[in-house]
Amino acid sequence: MPCWAHHHRGLRHDAVAALLHFPNLRSPADFPNIIFDLGGVILNIDYHRTIHAFSLLGMKDFAATYTQLHQSATFDAFERGELSAKGFRDALRPQLRPQVTDGEIDGAWNAMLLDLPSERLRLLNLLKEQRRIFLLSNTNSIHVQAFENDIEAVHGSGALRACFERAYYSCDVGMRKPEERIFRMVVETDGLDLAQTLFIDDSPQHVEGARKAGLSAYHLMDGETILDLFGHLS
Repeated sequence: MPCWAHHHRGLRHDAVAALLHFPNLRSPADFPNIIFDLGGVILNIDYHRTIHAFSLLGMKDFAATYTQLHQSATFDAFERGELSAKGFRDALRPQLRPQVTDGEIDGAWNAMLLDLPSERLRLLNLLKEQRRIFLLSNTNSIHVQAFENDIEAVHGSGALRACFERAYYSCDVGMRKPEERIFRMVVETDGLDLAQTLFIDDSPQHVEGARKAGLSAYHLMDGETILDLFGHLS
């Protein structure tokens, strides 16, 4: 096991098992190129808030169609930009009570979006000075408008995108994680060396997709934050 794992505060048993399964994994801080996920890694999110919000709008079992690990084709299409915001709302509307407004649907969908802690933003700005860092997020037009507005209100205009050499949103590039092609696109577009690039995500299926594409990948577990991985650099 790499020596850094012994000192990793709060490292859980399954994370240790993952390191044993990938014995050549270096410390995240050793990689000169890092690709970060957004929700659950940088931005705090709570899927249960959206599940509850849609139940109040009349949807019987939203969790059957959308969770962190699984989602229906409607959500996949929205994240690839194949479905407009109107098309997304219209796809959900038959499952909702009559006369639900666009604003109510957007509010329920955005309920999962929480805060961006200042200490994470400071860490990202520090990392940006030391290495090449990128953002790769499965997201959609409704969420992008909401979280960018929220972050701007707290941290200033362009505060999130300014942390990264480039930000990739699935709805803009027509691909989504865990498709291998989206990882290959980032690597090829930015001329990254696979052996020197780490991907960090909190969803195991996305971590697996990155590994299949040839990247080193770290699964950020519940209770871990990027400060646990890089905080010693600040």
